[in-house]
Amino acid sequence: MSDTVLHVEDLIVQFKSDENVVQAVDGVSFEVKRGQTLGIVGESGSGKSVTSLAVMGLVPTPGKITQGKILFCGREDQASPVDLTALPTRRLEDYRGGEISMIFQEPMTSLNPVYTVGFQLVEAIRLHKSISKEAAQQEAIARLQEVRLLPNDDQLNQQFNQDRREIERFKQAFLNRYPHELSGGQMQRVMIAMAISCDPALLIADEPTTALDVTVQATILDLLRDLRDRRGMSIMFITHDLGIIAEIADHVAVMYRGKIVESGPVWQIFSDPQHPYTKGLLTCRPQPDRRLRRLPTVSDFMQVRTDAAGKLVIEEREKDVNRALQLAQEVSPEELNQRLVTLQQKPPLLSVKRLRVGFPIRSIFGRTKRYFMAVNDIDFEVYPGETLGLVGESGCGKSTLARTILQLIKPLDGEVIFDGEDLTKLPRDRMRHLRQDLQIVFQNPFSSLDSRMTVGAAIVEPMRIHKKPDSREKQRERTAYLLERVGLSADAINRYPHEFSGGQRQRICIARALALQPKFIICDESVSALDVSVQAQVLNLLKELQSEFNLTYIFISHDLSVVKFMSDRIMVMNKGKIEEIGSAETIYRQPKQDYTRQLISAIPTSSLERIRDLQTQRGLSVG
Repeated sequence: MSDTVLHVEDLIVQFKSDENVVQAVDGVSFEVKRGQTLGIVGESGSGKSVTSLAVMGLVPTPGKITQGKILFCGREDQASPVDLTALPTRRLEDYRGGEISMIFQEPMTSLNPVYTVGFQLVEAIRLHKSISKEAAQQEAIARLQEVRLLPNDDQLNQQFNQDRREIERFKQAFLNRYPHELSGGQMQRVMIAMAISCDPALLIADEPTTALDVTVQATILDLLRDLRDRRGMSIMFITHDLGIIAEIADHVAVMYRGKIVESGPVWQIFSDPQHPYTKGLLTCRPQPDRRLRRLPTVSDFMQVRTDAAGKLVIEEREKDVNRALQLAQEVSPEELNQRLVTLQQKPPLLSVKRLRVGFPIRSIFGRTKRYFMAVNDIDFEVYPGETLGLVGESGCGKSTLARTILQLIKPLDGEVIFDGEDLTKLPRDRMRHLRQDLQIVFQNPFSSLDSRMTVGAAIVEPMRIHKKPDSREKQRERTAYLLERVGLSADAINRYPHEFSGGQRQRICIARALALQPKFIICDESVSALDVSVQAQVLNLLKELQSEFNLTYIFISHDLSVVKFMSDRIMVMNKGKIEEIGSAETIYRQPKQDYTRQLISAIPTSSLERIRDLQTQRGLSVG
């Protein structure tokens, strides 16, 4: 086992309740080689995270490991591996956080908001190392420099002209910051610094880039690759996105409903996938270099049923990857251009002119000193039936702009003209009447729905407020129709949001947005929290609904590949301003601004050429 850090053998994890037993992990076996990355990929509920928690000994109650071995060999000179499943809790704590570390998906919930970054780093270091507080602080600073959150000593000497007191004051100031004072990418770097602070042999990264912008995601992946190669550290990287797996993994295990359905070297998985589920995952993510009418989905490749004995049976459909793409139909550039010309022959439905939105920065006496300009002098138009994609990094002003268009935030200056009326000057009653034509679908469907209201009540509520339609019977009929139209059963009317998956909840939010037959919908990061396979279904649904109901969209995302699939035109925002605006094809193929080029280059391509280059750089053979 000298070249193997982790060997998992026939692992079963069960969750028992009074009513049934759920086998979250069902006979899983895999290895993590020393100095290499194993990518575990699958949808939500596939068992990936439970597998990682089992390795850490953190399976939540009422879950329990009922079978299998988890053999760990942290050092090459270790006489024999240790079975982590057989260790008592106290012994397991010697390995957890020390020889095996973990990074979770959401850094804000992993860091304690009432303690400084420095305090939490020092605490983690001293828990596993018998060193003084001062030495632990120096260790914390070194780790922050290693993850590129702090400049290295040479850069600091140059920046502060060798002034040791200023350098130490600068370092201490960062250690004294609280989590809320950092961006999402900075917080994730703090979590990585904490994870590597005790020189682990194995780092488990559970969806560490899902909530991040594509540019920040690219820097985090680059950082993890660098740490792995410099330290000789092994990584178990968990994600639902095969595009990210192509950037980081050497070996891949594909999980579906608790089982590993396919595994092999990353080149093999991408060049010659065997299982229909793997084929589906590979094709359902939008590819920016080709424009399809609809995205292939996992269901195009396989059918799942339960046999008479209650066993899961996966039946492959007669369709390979190339055939699926052909059936999805690629749209020609000529057709896209003609559509854009036709759309722009009509008067714009929405015109935004000289829009400025600022948030006051107040003095200690409560006076406004100045404004932070979140949206700064913006002009653009949206035409009936069009989808305008809005892309940019977090903090660029995308969501502020969306809320200002809907008058949920009042601007400092400018006009928002919708269907001939300036929304910024409308009286309250008129604005309330117009809201039936303007709807929004938010990023997090669970927080968008009242957990105390049934799905039916949530969809009916806007109809009752606007009395459209005017009878309860018609309202209920429309609710049932909308649920069926977004791919849910009418039986869902009497169920509650917690009884649905994330993708189903987003479909419910879309149904509610359609309740009043609006003309215009803003989709604000409406698919960014979804698995790529569910994301494909929702994107296809939004396109179908646009055609059926003649909807106009502003589609907001930080992922340019998703925006390109959805949009007729794309508007790129940066620091409250428009960098450039143009047709989706032009923005992608001929960007004018460096910022746009940076966004495009950060998109994981998952191409075989990219995989070959990454594997060759590491001295690993492909093909």
